[in-house]
Amino acid sequence: MKKQFIALMIFAAFGTIANAQVNPHAIGVRGGLGNFGRGGEVSYQHGLGSANRLELDLGWRGTSGVGGYSHLALTGIYHWVWNIEGGLNWFAGPGARVGLYSDKSNGANDGLTVSVGGQIGIEYDFNELGAPLQLALDTRPMWGFLGGTSGFGYGGAFSLRYTF
Repeated sequence: MKKQFIALMIFAAFGTIANAQVNPHAIGVRGGLGNFGRGGEVSYQHGLGSANRLELDLGWRGTSGVGGYSHLALTGIYHWVWNIEGGLNWFAGPGARVGLYSDKSNGANDGLTVSVGGQIGIEYDFNELGAPLQLALDTRPMWGFLGGTSGFGYGGAFSLRYTF
């Protein structure tokens, strides 16, 4: 009986989380920092239905000084989006990154980089209030297995997008 009650409570909790209304398109900027450096991205989201979307980000990040680097990369993330309340949503999904890496100290790690991981975050969509604007906070843990970004990396980012 106890197991059935717990299962019923879990089902009720997930049943009350409604799917969000995903915008057909959104474009803007995403900037943040993490253990792989700091930088910015041009960000585009394409809706794939009422609760799913694809996010594509083209960005640069790096560090300065001795041992610094620069990294230009294209990241693709598939999002599942859930509504919390009104225009407040949370999202999560898997993704990958492909880029070019330049090591400023010795060039030993220069070349192609490939990473896999995901993204999880929270956003507010102002479309419900009549403004075509979306603000988001997220983290994107990635595991690099080729090139200068090998190993585990993560960081936080803030995004501002125009929705249409």
